[in-house]
Amino acid sequence: MKKTVLASTFTTLLFAGAAQAATVYQDDNSSLSIGGRAEPRFNISDNNEVDGDSSFEDITRARVNITGKSQVMDGIGAFGTYELEVGSGSDETLETRYLFAGIDTHYGALSYGKQDSAQVILTDFTDILATFGGDAADLINGNKDKRENNFVYSGTFEGLTVTANYVVNDEKNTDSYGISFVYSLPMGLDLGAGYVDGKESDVDADQFNLAAAYTFNDFYFAAVYTDGSLGDLDLKAYEIAAAYKINQVTLQGVYNFQEADSTDTVDYVALEGIYKFNSSFRAYAGYRFEQIDALDDQIQAGVRYDF
Repeated sequence: MKKTVLASTFTTLLFAGAAQAATVYQDDNSSLSIGGRAEPRFNISDNNEVDGDSSFEDITRARVNITGKSQVMDGIGAFGTYELEVGSGSDETLETRYLFAGIDTHYGALSYGKQDSAQVILTDFTDILATFGGDAADLINGNKDKRENNFVYSGTFEGLTVTANYVVNDEKNTDSYGISFVYSLPMGLDLGAGYVDGKESDVDADQFNLAAAYTFNDFYFAAVYTDGSLGDLDLKAYEIAAAYKINQVTLQGVYNFQEADSTDTVDYVALEGIYKFNSSFRAYAGYRFEQIDALDDQIQAGVRYDF
């Protein structure tokens, strides 16, 4: 799916280099780009002390992304993306994060495969940290990123981005569909709304999202509010994010809250600092202050090289 870039100067500055890609082949009708990251990192928390393990956990990972584009005919192009993540340390995994292909026209892009739901463009407003965050707004599975068997349409029309998707799961009675709208104003304000409906394990599941983001010079503020249900379970959540960029340093924080039938399931504040040495290399560290008694605070830090 061709991603839409919101009219937010801060967002552009903050994530510049997050998915750098080098064009390794290009002719008059097609191109092939390869990018990725190497990211040694670790987490320290008493939550990691399970079955005799220490509080220190290595969560190093690497990603490789391959994207191809070609022109099929006048006004119609084709594209495909594959992204692989390799985990090391305590999480030695091999995961296909994204795998999709489709066509792009003057009226929008249509694709199929493993890709984000239509709601991710909204939840990305507050999912800005390199360490924590982004784990409160997904009340149901149909709202999440990296959905398999996912049909996605995305189009932008004079500042309004419309995204719709339909997930057809292998398991019976687990399909979902959703639609979202984001309107970007020239003043640096982005407003969004979305809705998801479907089933999970034979029960009805639905969720609606409201989102807003504002950029003012080097300041960024965003909020996402969600409400939904899973069967007889009433769900609610909100995320608040703020960031400030000072030359090569970015200071940012989030507050994430989620409840199910008035019982808190996510509740924490996270603060983080990032130092970008250049467009390819950065170091970061974050601290997560848990507000739920059964959970312990966390420290996470790492370095990242984008290529």
